[in-house]
Amino acid sequence: MARILVMIPSGEVYDHDCVRWYRYKDVQAHINHYHNIGDAFVFDSSLKLLNYEKLDVLQIANPNLDDIDRINREYDYVFLRGSNYVHKDMKWSRTLEVLQRLKIPVIAFGIGAQAPVKGKIELSDETKTVLRMMADSTTSIGVRGAYSAQVLWDIGIRNVRIVGCPTAFRRNDPNLAITLPPLEKVKYAGITMRREVSPAYAQDIKRYLTFHRDLVKSLAQRFDVVLMAQGEVEEKKIVFGTPEQKEEAFEALRANKWVSEWYLDEVMEKLHRERLFYSDVVADYEALVQQKDIVLGYRLHGNLMALSNGTPSIYFTYDSRTVEFAETYQIPSFDVFSGKDFVLEEYWDQSLFDKFNRAYHHTYREMRQFLVENGADTKMVDVMQKTPEPARKVA
Repeated sequence: MARILVMIPSGEVYDHDCVRWYRYKDVQAHINHYHNIGDAFVFDSSLKLLNYEKLDVLQIANPNLDDIDRINREYDYVFLRGSNYVHKDMKWSRTLEVLQRLKIPVIAFGIGAQAPVKGKIELSDETKTVLRMMADSTTSIGVRGAYSAQVLWDIGIRNVRIVGCPTAFRRNDPNLAITLPPLEKVKYAGITMRREVSPAYAQDIKRYLTFHRDLVKSLAQRFDVVLMAQGEVEEKKIVFGTPEQKEEAFEALRANKWVSEWYLDEVMEKLHRERLFYSDVVADYEALVQQKDIVLGYRLHGNLMALSNGTPSIYFTYDSRTVEFAETYQIPSFDVFSGKDFVLEEYWDQSLFDKFNRAYHHTYREMRQFLVENGADTKMVDVMQKTPEPARKVA
């Protein structure tokens, strides 16, 4: 079995292929630190698709360059955890120095580009060089969708394969399919929350936040809801903090002009006090979505975690990343900036989710082919050599 390295991990590994945040039990040690647990979803899911004997971290912030020769002898490949690396502000620490000495493949495992609201994407020379070096080290470079593929193509990288995100395939079920129950039987809903937003990527902050607020309130009137946060400091304090920290969090939210005017009214505050969920353990999110009849909202990986477990999900798109995910997997999606009202009944349509089912099956094969052609020992099933099983919802 392979001996592998991960570049830019997000959390500590336990039980071989499970991920949680560093020192997750010591909540107070990092309660003031923002980390997006969605990144840990991707790391955890990547490990679940790979066969390996040993896993270590390839250091790029403070590397020991004298140790690279040993790494070349002892390890089979490095994988770069999928994330939003392709944008103008990306900093790579000392990655170039490491890659210049590294002889083993560096597999980009579902990376993506982020488009600005206005104008064309601009990349630093450093980012272009890093991407080209990784692409040159492998048969193909894996990206999450067509936009990211085009960005790489435009800088001369041709060996691109669209593979989506490992989170979609974490259950390693090539025949997974979403089958909708009657809407009147839907009772339990998860809402993936993203309060923090940048005007560099979301074109209208007022619309973004007011729509977010009104969506949560309308769903809370209709279903038994859980609000699923993914790492913002105030939300962590509300869930994990002392009584004093919880009130500090609400005071900080009220002091934010955007939040106080467009997001946090009395109903939202009550929901945050009574219905907010956060965890530093990926498995906790998986257990949560398995208990829901529907999960929908703003979070890329929170929604994808639900879909990977057979739970219907609807994306609310507001930037190039969310649009790209929805397009790659043909996930039913609603454009937050369309100016329209969201009507759940219009999306509760099996024909819409059948498009996802077909796209999932295709992208599963693409992900497996990507891993195989790059020499990664994968757990993913060769669907061309396997008699298809009946489509089913994951229990």
